Amino acid sequence: MDLTIRPRRLRSSETLRKMVRETRMDKSSLVYPMFVTEGENIKEEISSMPGQYRYSVDRMGEKLEELMDAGVNSVMFFGIPDKKDEMGTMAYARDGIVQKAFAQAKRHLPGMYLIGDVCMCEYTSHGHCGILKGNDVDNDKTLECLAKTALSQVQAGADMVAPSDMMDGRVGAIRRILDTNGFAHIPIMAYSVKFASAFYGPFREAADSAPAFGDRKTYQMDFHNRREALREAALDVGEGADIVMVKPAMAYGDLIREIKDHVQVPVASYSVSGEYAMVKAAAKMGWLSQERMICEMAACAFRAGTDIYLTYFAKELAGYMDRGLIG
Repeated sequence: MDLTIRPRRLRSSETLRKMVRETRMDKSSLVYPMFVTEGENIKEEISSMPGQYRYSVDRMGEKLEELMDAGVNSVMFFGIPDKKDEMGTMAYARDGIVQKAFAQAKRHLPGMYLIGDVCMCEYTSHGHCGILKGNDVDNDKTLECLAKTALSQVQAGADMVAPSDMMDGRVGAIRRILDTNGFAHIPIMAYSVKFASAFYGPFREAADSAPAFGDRKTYQMDFHNRREALREAALDVGEGADIVMVKPAMAYGDLIREIKDHVQVPVASYSVSGEYAMVKAAAKMGWLSQERMICEMAACAFRAGTDIYLTYFAKELAGYMDRGLIG
């Protein structure tokens, strides 16, 4: 057959396929989400996320060193306090769990880049992401608490803060308090496009953060909406976000791409707990290859436009990169 154009020519060998690969990634783009809890000598497996653990501050170094040995040098801390109240005061307490984790990690592993998740849900007795007014979250009153939380994390050693609450105006409030207190150099990675998603289920157990009543649909986004996602990202950039995030990652590649095309800052995506749990469950049943699924999910996120990938499979991905399976 007389074919001048044959796309298969560029697929004829592994060397050539890698040479013409359009999507590339490396370990520096990976961030590992990690759960730290009060107490001592704790390494407690999360039942809905096999292979993931809650660590006490005295044990978390084991995981951090493991990550650094694999070449993953960035981690995001989520805290699980031993006491909660209506105002979530342990979120910004000087002796709060994540504040202690940041201080310890900064002392013992200065090469690790530390990111703080800024939200109230793990710290409030009602499990919502802010201060309640009746049965709804008071947006503007919550901003003050979020700003104090971000500042306390940076004072404890965080290199970056990442507000995940989805309150209107939170990026601007955090930017102002950081700048006013001499932290103008600290970047903000905003969870700009965070949907009210069923994919978060296992995280609720991991962080002990399920709402005591209702849901989070009055502040997290409706997953039907595309233009609203573009608007949210633009608003956060306008308020001073240095990086914007799309969450979840796997089912939202269309929006990762659109956000990437519309903003002039790096784009992160978060491969969330539900994605992790599905891969683990299906692999356990022998229905799919865990290794291949992890690589494919990551490659698809980066192909869509991801610059920074938050994933519980960060260590595994680093190993696959070493083996040439992805990258």
